Amino acid sequence: MIIKRYIFNISKIILILFFISCEDNDYATDFNSTKELKTETIFIQQNVSGVLEQRPVIIQTELNINTNKLYPIVFGLHGNGGTNTGFLNRLKRFTDDGEFVGIYPQGIQRSWNLGSEASRADDVQFINLIIEELKNYQNLDMNKVYVIGNSNGSGMANKLGVETNHFKAIAPIVSQLMESMPLKPTTQPLSVFQVNGALDPIIPISGGPGPGTHIFLDALESAKLWANKFNCFEPQIRMIGEDTLYEFKNCDDGKEVRYLRIENGEHNVLNSLFLINEIWNFFQRF
Repeated sequence: MIIKRYIFNISKIILILFFISCEDNDYATDFNSTKELKTETIFIQQNVSGVLEQRPVIIQTELNINTNKLYPIVFGLHGNGGTNTGFLNRLKRFTDDGEFVGIYPQGIQRSWNLGSEASRADDVQFINLIIEELKNYQNLDMNKVYVIGNSNGSGMANKLGVETNHFKAIAPIVSQLMESMPLKPTTQPLSVFQVNGALDPIIPISGGPGPGTHIFLDALESAKLWANKFNCFEPQIRMIGEDTLYEFKNCDDGKEVRYLRIENGEHNVLNSLFLINEIWNFFQRF
């Protein structure tokens, strides 16, 4: 009788520990998912203006998958007129080294729909569909999902940060929040690394009209909105050469908002390997 009671109590403890371990996970991180992780192009079906589109998404991994590892995930969102293959090349050094798995969707008509682009797709829904598909893959850490967006893709990264809770951190590059994209009561705490070029001729760093019908906020004010939303108000400011870094620390849930103003930067700052490395170092902290 004592032995049975002992076994029963041990079983209860194991179950309690199991459920506690699951509480902090937004998604399961399961080594026993059904699909083998590898470099490939998959197609996500989406209804766009009444047409079922097969939308390509590149999954880029290291050559030999470590089956004992859960890989972080980094989405790369190209700019207007760009391609997913172009973004893949920017991050290939990191995926080749197995630091993360790169996910590179293709925007319809080479754009992301923020309201005045050629694409008429619901691109938030598209990213949601990709996330659901990725849950089927082995060796992916669905609790460590990040996104880097460039230009129009940066606007999309901001939109995903505002409207979804998939991402631990986002890096909007050469685009800030827009008047048509206010933060919402439902916007969840996340870390933000925003980068703007002071000489950007396309999206003005001081705000105002930009591509299409978009009206952009001042870049620093955009960063402050993110920070204030997550209850961090006074930035630490330091110089990195000629550039200025604003760091809003100790935000809700341990998050952080960074804004880097590149003094001689235009609209192509993401071509810097140093910057990409800094973004990845930032992501890894969350």
